[in-house]
Amino acid sequence: MAALQSLFAADVRGVWDDPSIEWLDEEEELAENVEKFAQSLLAGVAKSHLGLDNVITRYAPAWPVSQLSLIDRNILRIALFELIYTPKTPRKTAINEAVELAKIFGSGSSARFINGVLGSAMSGLESGEIGSIEPVPEVR
Repeated sequence: MAALQSLFAADVRGVWDDPSIEWLDEEEELAENVEKFAQSLLAGVAKSHLGLDNVITRYAPAWPVSQLSLIDRNILRIALFELIYTPKTPRKTAINEAVELAKIFGSGSSARFINGVLGSAMSGLESGEIGSIEPVPEVR
């Protein structure tokens, strides 16, 4: 949730260089492991958002990325980043977490839409259609 909130803010501002979750940590103290994980997602998605958007375009061609809700767009970015760049995260876990975020923050149809796009993208990963979308970003 912390990564999603920070990505939402970065997307609204259109500022992708060095996004942070520090402003969230001031409001509600995050456990150190949660903060580290959220920051790694945030940094990775911020560096890869254009490539991730290309993947979204490929698997949701009827929905231009710019016209997706900010919530749906950033949930998809987070999940795709995990699917493509974090092999330690089980793929089904990344998809399930994205669907749960969509149920909490998205519209009534968000969860189904996100599940469909990610299911198609997962098929692309399994078939080798999606390898790496760009050099793996350095995540601190």
